[in-house]
Amino acid sequence: MSWTVVPASRFGDHLPRWQALHADCGGSPLLAADFLAAALDTLGSGEELLAWYEEAGLTRVMTVVAPAGPGRWATFQPSQAPVGFWLQRDAGSPEPYIPGLLRVLPGAALVLGITQCDPMLLPRPAASARTRTLDYIETARISLAPGFEAYWNARGKNLRSNLKKQRKRLQQEGCATRLQVLRAPEEMAAAVRDYGMLETQGWKGAAGSAVRGDDAQGRFYRAMLEAFARRGAARVYRYFIGDRLAAMDLCVEGGGCVVVLKTAYDESLGGTLSPALLMREEACRDIFEDGRFERIEFYGRVMEWHLRWTDEIRTMYHLNSYRWPLLARLHALAARRQRPSAVREAG
Repeated sequence: MSWTVVPASRFGDHLPRWQALHADCGGSPLLAADFLAAALDTLGSGEELLAWYEEAGLTRVMTVVAPAGPGRWATFQPSQAPVGFWLQRDAGSPEPYIPGLLRVLPGAALVLGITQCDPMLLPRPAASARTRTLDYIETARISLAPGFEAYWNARGKNLRSNLKKQRKRLQQEGCATRLQVLRAPEEMAAAVRDYGMLETQGWKGAAGSAVRGDDAQGRFYRAMLEAFARRGAARVYRYFIGDRLAAMDLCVEGGGCVVVLKTAYDESLGGTLSPALLMREEACRDIFEDGRFERIEFYGRVMEWHLRWTDEIRTMYHLNSYRWPLLARLHALAARRQRPSAVREAG
């Protein structure tokens, strides 16, 4: 029973181990080897470490961690990754595994944070002498079991009526709409460029946070989507109003779900049309009719528009685990004296 820690730059050498454990852990696309490999290659700092716990020849836990300050480590968490990179074979608390990991990490490792945990992938443990959790965000999903017509008829009247009126007006104006689905590896580079164009023209462009094809964020999405597409697990929606690209979704598949990673739309159309919502209705129908999936996952913070599409909401969380119970008590005391910060600051 032991932990092994190596530089994450050697992830390729240990790819089969990650893939085998990932398959046994439900196969979430957000924890797939090609998602992690693209993130390390394009978004990593070079300080990340790959670690795994093995018992009786069986890998039980794998993770990628990075230093988060003096004595503090956290799961590798670029903003483009919706969940922290922690794979665990059993459904119990990660607490029993962490003390051993803290002992083998470089320096005086005092606390480990597992960030942005999805309770569907890692059930939220109760607080203990060494472990604390705190809410991260609420996120939404759509279950696909009822079929599209039943699902759509259960949506609010205002949503259905509004989109119906928009489609009728476009038809009266002779403006056709078209949903295009891109799945081939050779289509992903152009898809990311087009997506970046939509974001750059909107508020994200003004804020400097838009995806660009030539920056690290753009290189990540291209590399990741190309890797997923090579195994038939990428899905990019492009929605046209007339000849105009009006909206896009970047999605990945796996583990029984389609994850919508990014959505952008032509904000100049926003005064009279809802291009992202028009696209979403058709994209949802496409995913329902595909018949291979159980749910659509959004993973972003719940917004008002999510609540028009689903009432399935769950709370994601951060987890801090301390080397000694005294540290946990001191942190809890400090947290009561000031507003708690995100776990990545604490661990």
